[in-house]
Amino acid sequence: MTIRLPRAGGELYAYEPRPEPAPVAPGGPTPVSRTVFSAAHVVADPYADPYADGGPGGPAAVDWDATLAFRRHLWSHGLGVAEAMDTAQRGMGLDWAAAAELIRRSAAEAKAVGGAIACGAGTDQLAPGPRTLAEIIEAYETQLALVEGTGAQAVLMASRALAATATRPDDYLEVYGHLLRQAGQPVILHWLGPMFDPALEGYWGSAGLDAATDTFLELVASHPDKVDGVKVSLLDARREIALRRRLPKGVRCYTGDDFHYPELIAGDDHGFSHALLGVFDPLGPLAAEAVRVLDTGDKAGFRGLLDPTVELSRHLFEAPTRYYKTGVVLLAWLAGHQTHFTMVGGLQSARPLPHLARAYELADGLGLFPDSARAEARMKNLLAVHGVHQ
Repeated sequence: MTIRLPRAGGELYAYEPRPEPAPVAPGGPTPVSRTVFSAAHVVADPYADPYADGGPGGPAAVDWDATLAFRRHLWSHGLGVAEAMDTAQRGMGLDWAAAAELIRRSAAEAKAVGGAIACGAGTDQLAPGPRTLAEIIEAYETQLALVEGTGAQAVLMASRALAATATRPDDYLEVYGHLLRQAGQPVILHWLGPMFDPALEGYWGSAGLDAATDTFLELVASHPDKVDGVKVSLLDARREIALRRRLPKGVRCYTGDDFHYPELIAGDDHGFSHALLGVFDPLGPLAAEAVRVLDTGDKAGFRGLLDPTVELSRHLFEAPTRYYKTGVVLLAWLAGHQTHFTMVGGLQSARPLPHLARAYELADGLGLFPDSARAEARMKNLLAVHGVHQ
């Protein structure tokens, strides 16, 4: 069987799907040499009326059963779940009320199955625009209290409100210092670059990354007992390596670099990165198997499994990077983790058809689809809706 896929411009080409998936089964042990979190997506309710609450910008309608089932899938492979992060469309359709419910439900599910979970705490209940630092701290405190109240580890996410309000690096040190002093357990600090969210340009008080890094590291050095690790999402491997070498002893670096993750996780003679990655949503089983190989000390085997996935990841995360979630959800649908390709806020339309077709081809080539015939049939249905008939 072949499937005709479109390139940009409308030209069609024939692709022969892979007959069998990659041989990765659930039930393997949790990786031990690296701490690995998959930032998981949410499954929208396809039957909800998007205009019932004022249009696509209204409250998110989530299919809770399918959303939690996907998290159980990740836990079954030994991965941790990073909940209510940007992969879950946080700030891009998922409002704070839905994010809070997601955190509560996922944390309870994590306890039930013994899965690791870390949850994002931010300030997205605030209306857009500048606020006072006191308002920003209060918003962070509300979310931090909810996360810690569930027993989950907190990830202090970058704040659009703080980016719009802060006028100097000391504003960031004041806000985060206050939060770290009151945190009940060590948190993960998240530095999300503007390629993921343009509203975060100049975070840490400077558009220059060298100065911003100095401020970030000053914060960590001032509270090393309250920082489990830092998640760096700048898509710059050289900068991440330089930053992790300057971290205080015992503070982890969690790579959020979806372009260079194999080399960063494998590490060098001076250290390595752990992982908190959006691309480990579709790559979950394969990523977990690769890290288990790394647990044996086999770096070459680890790279042999994970290096071939980078082409897919770079495709999913190509500019505009913030729309990578569309490809992630497409692959979850094709893999059978949900029954539809509908996203919160209608973001299934955020990528063009040739981009989606290439994502299918690359994922199929890696053997990511447990049932390749189902994935092919679903892809053909999507193509037919767009006027591409086989």
